[in-house]
Amino acid sequence: MPTTGERVVTSAPASTAGGVTVARSAAWSWLAVRGDIPGWAYKGLIVSGFLLLLTLWWWISAQSWVNPVFVPSPPRVWEAARAFLGDENLWLDIKVSVLRVTAGFLLSAALAIPIGVFIGSFKVCEALLQPLTEYVRYIPVPALIPLLMLFFGIDELAKIMLIFVGVFFQLLLMVADEIRRVPHDLVQASQTLGAKRGEVVRLVLFRAAMPGIFDALRLCNGWAWTYLVVAELIAANEGMGYRILKFSRFLQTPKIFVYLILLGVIGLALDFAFRRFNQRVFHWADATKR
Repeated sequence: MPTTGERVVTSAPASTAGGVTVARSAAWSWLAVRGDIPGWAYKGLIVSGFLLLLTLWWWISAQSWVNPVFVPSPPRVWEAARAFLGDENLWLDIKVSVLRVTAGFLLSAALAIPIGVFIGSFKVCEALLQPLTEYVRYIPVPALIPLLMLFFGIDELAKIMLIFVGVFFQLLLMVADEIRRVPHDLVQASQTLGAKRGEVVRLVLFRAAMPGIFDALRLCNGWAWTYLVVAELIAANEGMGYRILKFSRFLQTPKIFVYLILLGVIGLALDFAFRRFNQRVFHWADATKR
């Protein structure tokens, strides 16, 4: 018969193997399809991603085969950023660009949401408007600059309208798709309870699609910012896009990097604000749809 010592020896590998199995399963659970991870791990990976990008940028800028004129080092960009803090043009550029993007985005949302609701609700509107929208949205927005200047001049309205055109048609189709995703059972149940056509659209389809529509607004707000540089090609004297183009003419790449980083920070802050608002207002919606 085995002694007590032998029993201890034979049971130890089983315990170790069990611990390894648990650790392995915990590690693989992080890679589960659409699985969840701890909050601290999620935040840590966010920070790690930015640190990895910063390290890669620092390493590339330090290489002998890299021209510092084209890829400035992080310390040079930091020096340029510190010099900008006391520059009134920086704050003026941010203010002007935010106003232009916000005006174009709000105008597109005010028109695209109701029209998109009708396209998603009624086949007649879909047949009449969706093919036309699909056709127009494939026209490159920069190609419309001459027409926009002809129709709206070279003042602020032309810049706002370019951002509007860049966002409107994309948002219109996204809103229509969100309306179509509402289960038809909800429509039938509301009609059974006596809801009229307008009530079905307003109280059932639109309200059920609101979380998805708001998420579409978040995405399209990002697209609005991508059209900023193009919009400020139209006879601009201030703005973040205008300033980037001006710096590029004189190869002032550290200043370009400062403005690009600022654009990213503004966009990230807006995206975070949209997400938080969506989670607070539409907390009843499925998290996987937000």
